[in-house]
Amino acid sequence: MKCLLLLLLLTFLLAHETGADDIIGGKESRPHSRPYMAFLEMKLGNEWDYCGGFLIRSDFVMTAAHCVGDPITVILGAHNIRKPEETWQILKVRHQFRHPEYNAERLLNDIMLLKLEKKANMTTAVGTLPLPSTFNSVLPENECLAAGWGRTGPKPPGSDTLQEVELTLMNPSDCKDFGYFDVRSQLCVGNPNLRKAVFRGDSGGPLVCSGVAQGIVSRGNNNTKPPSVFTRIAYYNFWINQILKAN
Repeated sequence: MKCLLLLLLLTFLLAHETGADDIIGGKESRPHSRPYMAFLEMKLGNEWDYCGGFLIRSDFVMTAAHCVGDPITVILGAHNIRKPEETWQILKVRHQFRHPEYNAERLLNDIMLLKLEKKANMTTAVGTLPLPSTFNSVLPENECLAAGWGRTGPKPPGSDTLQEVELTLMNPSDCKDFGYFDVRSQLCVGNPNLRKAVFRGDSGGPLVCSGVAQGIVSRGNNNTKPPSVFTRIAYYNFWINQILKAN
């Protein structure tokens, strides 16, 4: 019964437009090949929304600060979020640690840590994703991977199945049109000459470069065209470590 109710809720969710980011020009992931991926469902007032996220410790998920809601439920081990499987682990969020300097208007410091009510079980379908060291920087022209359940085109709904796309890191100057781009705390991602990007439905998902989470999906262009802006995780290592050590 619990799975049936959740399935009905997710069907309602995916039929409505949301304000987060998604995968354009990608492909369906091999089921459970990205075991760190988390599907987040959030309630904000009387509305439901969803985001992506990723498991960084058995009891902590990282996502974007604008993926706010109360409550937030995390689903781990999912591939098709309309079809519950034995691999699913559905966990409530105990505490939300949004970055204290998050700027909603400019989407700066767009990073949040979610403490789960209990630890996830590590399985072949559920696992953690390493974080970068402070000195582990990524450079323009590096090829990385983004994944999520968001839209695969400009119109809703989002994708039932997890999608992924390879994206190129660009020079900060390629994101000048966003107006509020901070080279220290953000990454400019996605070749503007290719129709491959994140867009609506998957904010909070990771940018994975050589097996390490280097970025968090933050915002994209309304016309679905790349590049997009990702939060640069390494810039926040001191804050991240403070939260994890204290909890």
